[in-house]
Amino acid sequence: MDPLDEVDDATAAAAFRRLVRHLRHRSDAQNVDLMGLAGFCRNCLSDWVGEAGGLDRDTARAAIYGIPYDEWKAAHQGEATPEQLARMKDSVARNAPPPSPRT
Repeated sequence: MDPLDEVDDATAAAAFRRLVRHLRHRSDAQNVDLMGLAGFCRNCLSDWVGEAGGLDRDTARAAIYGIPYDEWKAAHQGEATPEQLARMKDSVARNAPPPSPRT
């Protein structure tokens, strides 16, 4: 068993909320850079939240960004450089298939 599965849901939820608030605070960390380094970004988190909770895309993104996505994008997202896009492509190619939900 994965030790992560031993973490109780309240603790996991608190850590998740801390991660999301950290990403909200660090609006200077561009999604394309997060994708290039870690293979996921705020949009990935919102997709995962939406899938887990049955939320539509706009609702899930607002939960992660703290405001409507279009507003966040206009205020914080810059144009990606070819280098950023190349790093993102290479990083995403290393992503494993999504794990099966725990049963």
